[in-house]
Amino acid sequence: SIGIEIDNNGSEPFTDSQIKSLIGLLGRLKEAYDIPTTNFIGHSDIAPGRKVDPNRYFPWQKLSENGFGYWYDTTGIKVPENFDALQALRIIGYDIKKPEAAVYSFKLHFVQNDSTKIINDEDKKILYDLEKKYQ
Repeated sequence: SIGIEIDNNGSEPFTDSQIKSLIGLLGRLKEAYDIPTTNFIGHSDIAPGRKVDPNRYFPWQKLSENGFGYWYDTTGIKVPENFDALQALRIIGYDIKKPEAAVYSFKLHFVQNDSTKIINDEDKKILYDLEKKYQ
């Protein structure tokens, strides 16, 4: 794995110049090491409950738009009644031994305006869409 540290106090957005530099660096790394799209993750994604960085201000959607990680589109998504959100978290890469920690880390990445540790119907739509991309 390759860890990249970006200076941020955790309570404010990252600067445009930081993200522009990051996107350039990620592009070079992706090409040099043939890194799959699914492997662009944050510390909180790999260590739920233990790490909370980058933070809820990190522009994951912008990174995804540039080919680094997946994002979701819930337009027209209908979640099956038997959908298992916890298993979807596992499929997209979260350690689910501590479900609340996994949900919190998922939200830091994908639902940044919600700090609850529960999965609601909108979260299920996001997970359902992401699960298809990660399989």
